[in-house]
Amino acid sequence: MEIIIKIKVDENVIARMRKGEYVQGSLHFEKKTGEKSFTAYVRKSKETSSVSTRRTIAELDNGKLYETKTLVVRREAFQKRLGVPRIMMQMDAGNKQAKDALIDRELDLIEFC
Repeated sequence: MEIIIKIKVDENVIARMRKGEYVQGSLHFEKKTGEKSFTAYVRKSKETSSVSTRRTIAELDNGKLYETKTLVVRREAFQKRLGVPRIMMQMDAGNKQAKDALIDRELDLIEFC
């Protein structure tokens, strides 16, 4: 037994399907009219969101110091096998390196007369 279902689909969706693209969306049934309609999701392109806006300030011994539009970020990673005392020493050393890098950057920006 075959059943034919009529679905209202926008021409842009049909054009995208003919190109071989996948079209994700939602299918609705309207009780008043008895029509079924397909609405495609409007997605942002991946190219615009993948642009990185962060700039590296310094490479630290165990991580990086970088800045975004609104933040200065320090990321570090330590191996657990070193133990807590050595990790704490490395954290202090990384903090000093990050501070020195920020000071150097500010001194480079200052124009001396």
